[in-house]
Amino acid sequence: MIEAELKARVHLLEETLRRLDELAVGRAEVYQDTYYDTPEGVLEARDEELRVRTVHGEDGTRTLLTYKGARVDEESGSKPEHETRVEDAQAVHGMLTGLGYVQTVAFEKRCRNYAFEARGRQMLATLVRLSEVDGTFLELETLVEEEGVTRALDDVRAVLGELGIGPADLTREQYTDAVKAVARADASF
Repeated sequence: MIEAELKARVHLLEETLRRLDELAVGRAEVYQDTYYDTPEGVLEARDEELRVRTVHGEDGTRTLLTYKGARVDEESGSKPEHETRVEDAQAVHGMLTGLGYVQTVAFEKRCRNYAFEARGRQMLATLVRLSEVDGTFLELETLVEEEGVTRALDDVRAVLGELGIGPADLTREQYTDAVKAVARADASF
């Protein structure tokens, strides 16, 4: 499946929250994301990602192992995604390092998730804040087969418009890149 997703900077947070609250009940969660690669950076060079995400929320804690393939849509950055729940986060971290992968970046995302149906699709809207990055972001995604990415992204854009998010608000900025840049800047002091 392809995660057809667009990300935007939120400039009118209260208005966006009001509109999201009209669509669904939001749930607060904290994501602890750790990304891995080979020491040579093979995954990054192929535009792939390997991530362990531990989610802390009202319903407890769960950990997910995710592999994302190379982009299938350059404009949005949408990628194929394969994800599975794992029982023991520390064991997975140990397995990945035992297999020779190295941690490339780790960070925490404070999220508010809204699951709803729009335009005949199941969608997930996530408001995101990171301590390393200024501002609030809105991610809106739906899962589709590869041949449906263009139409799915059109639907995602339309729903973003209904939420008050316009084309000028969209960003392709990656959290991983932003966090790495902050770490490099801190290391140069």
